[in-house]
Amino acid sequence: MSIRSLPEIVGETKANLRCLTPQAARDMLADQPEALVIDVREPLEVSEKQAAGTINLPRGVLEMKIPEYTTDPETPIFLHCATGGRAALAAEALERMGFRHVSIIDCSCDEVMQALGAA
Repeated sequence: MSIRSLPEIVGETKANLRCLTPQAARDMLADQPEALVIDVREPLEVSEKQAAGTINLPRGVLEMKIPEYTTDPETPIFLHCATGGRAALAAEALERMGFRHVSIIDCSCDEVMQALGAA
């Protein structure tokens, strides 16, 4: 048996998630002011560039820190990272926790910033 690669794992994970374009996410966010937009990149990455209105909760501490922002399983949550991989893994973790409306913005950070504006 061989070890599965990260791209294989991410691809399988994304197949079971709601993946959005940055434009679709922007449109949905306009109708959901209570939604959280979470950037799961590391703080150093976020210090270089960040999309407007996002919360930085790095992938490694997401499950521990999300209760500081919401414990309501109905809260719409949009996740993004640099390329979509960490966001996919983070979305899977949040769904396992019981959050029901988790989406990933499946694109580069630059594309998220173009759609949402820069912080």
